[in-house]
Amino acid sequence: MSARLEVQIRAHVGDFTLDVAWTGGQGVSVLFGPSGSGKTLTLQCLAGLVRPDAGRIVVDGTVLFDSAAGIHVAPQDRRLGYVFQGYALFPHLSVRSNIAFGLHGRSRADRAGRIAEVIGRLGLDGLEDRYPRELSGGQRQRVALARALAIEPALILLDEPLSALDLPLRQALRDELQAILTDWSMPAVLVTHDFSEAYQLGDRVVVYEAGRVQQSAPRGELLWRPASEAVARILGFRNLLRGTVTEVHATHLCLVWRGQHLAVRMPPDRPPPPPPGSPVAFFVRPEDLRLIRKDGPPPDRAHHTNILSGQVVRETDRGVTWTLMVRLDNPGPPVQDGFDLEIDVPRFVYEMLRIDRERTWQFSIHRGSLHLLTG
Repeated sequence: MSARLEVQIRAHVGDFTLDVAWTGGQGVSVLFGPSGSGKTLTLQCLAGLVRPDAGRIVVDGTVLFDSAAGIHVAPQDRRLGYVFQGYALFPHLSVRSNIAFGLHGRSRADRAGRIAEVIGRLGLDGLEDRYPRELSGGQRQRVALARALAIEPALILLDEPLSALDLPLRQALRDELQAILTDWSMPAVLVTHDFSEAYQLGDRVVVYEAGRVQQSAPRGELLWRPASEAVARILGFRNLLRGTVTEVHATHLCLVWRGQHLAVRMPPDRPPPPPPGSPVAFFVRPEDLRLIRKDGPPPDRAHHTNILSGQVVRETDRGVTWTLMVRLDNPGPPVQDGFDLEIDVPRFVYEMLRIDRERTWQFSIHRGSLHLLTG
């Protein structure tokens, strides 16, 4: 699929420098990263609200900015819809007038037809004469989207549209926003610092940190193959670990970590593994560590690989799951704050195994659940 959006910009604002390059397709490109990493500044450059110092911006074949060619299309001529953080609806205007705001210059009949179409498609019938203060959070979101979509934009920009909402409403409106973007088949760029939001809404995720792109990839690739330890930390991965390669085989490699020897499966499409003696970063998801029941037979190494043992030193009740902080029985300081690994178990498993009383456990990690980080 050819790129609908090409972004290459360098911009200085105060002491901050944004220097990024990435492309987006027909779907939703999500700019993800911590606050202050340059995500909203990128959106402002796309919209023409900030003029970059250098670079090039192309939307659906139309050049909006090119420093070398001296092109800088004015914001009002870019045909981009913008949904601001908090929606930024005009409080003194009705729903109809808010939606009509970007349609100046069209005939009265054309404006009326477009407003009616957008109101109908977004389920705002009957709300045309209400004011923002009279609307629910979901209705305000739909009005903001309607205003952005009314101009038939080539691209829609969304700046953390859900960040000001409490959690239950945020989850509901995330589903609604996803349905709207899918229904309109509208290419979009969305800014967020919530990875679950980025994963649900995005087709492609661009990871930002300190004004730079750390990785740009389809969401599935990002989830399972972060490009580096830095990206994994930005994404909030737990159980980020460091070991040393000891052996390399055709289908797997062996490494040592905290005195433990671990086997790691190597998918055939991965880059060549590092040679023995190389330091390596890797991760295992907390839900992929399996406790070994004490009332069963001794663990069969044909079914349980990478068997470890340790003590539960503390835990966190997360509602439907418990997170166990486990310190290995090995000598030496633990890798984190008093523990080595986090293990997530369903609540019924926690209660069935009486983990609140039984604190010493063996557990296993399948070799396919250990993931090497290449950068």
